[in-house]
Amino acid sequence: MISLYRPGSSALHRMRAGLKILLFAAAALAIGVLATNPVAVGIAGLAVVAAYLVAGFGVTELVRQVLAARWVIVVMAVTQLVFLPAAVAATNTGRVTLVIVLAGLLTLTTRVPDMIDVVEWAARPLRRFGVDPASLSLVFAITITAIPVIAGFAAEIREAQRARGVLLAPHALVVPLLVMSLRYADDLGEAMVARGAD
Repeated sequence: MISLYRPGSSALHRMRAGLKILLFAAAALAIGVLATNPVAVGIAGLAVVAAYLVAGFGVTELVRQVLAARWVIVVMAVTQLVFLPAAVAATNTGRVTLVIVLAGLLTLTTRVPDMIDVVEWAARPLRRFGVDPASLSLVFAITITAIPVIAGFAAEIREAQRARGVLLAPHALVVPLLVMSLRYADDLGEAMVARGAD
């Protein structure tokens, strides 16, 4: 699996994985509920910048995380601008971008196996309802590690289109991105089936 973890000695690196996941969930919920205008999104953005500084990565790494998902963000912003006022579109896009950047910080400071262990432990009470904690933790791990892969697909598609002189348009990016993502999912599924057959 792809791991974005970078070793470090910051307070976030030393924090237990379970607590970090809870803090991430609380922060994402707070951004979704409280950041209802561009000013609030800006304040939340300052808090995210502070979190990156505390983790010892700095603004440069934060910008790199945004750039990694830039085409997904651009398509989302352009699509919303078609149907919503500019302020609303900017607020919605800003909120999603902040959550993506926070998810990046979580994976940068937490080992994937540690996150899997936490999810599996937290899901144990659901076993009585027929939920398999191991399968749930595997889905979580696949989701986390697939984000940079799909963001890479988007960047690859846009660079190819730019080389051919194709103008930026939502459908011109979304359709090939969907095709590549589905192909990736098929390949991943086949790999998992083959591994389970061993």
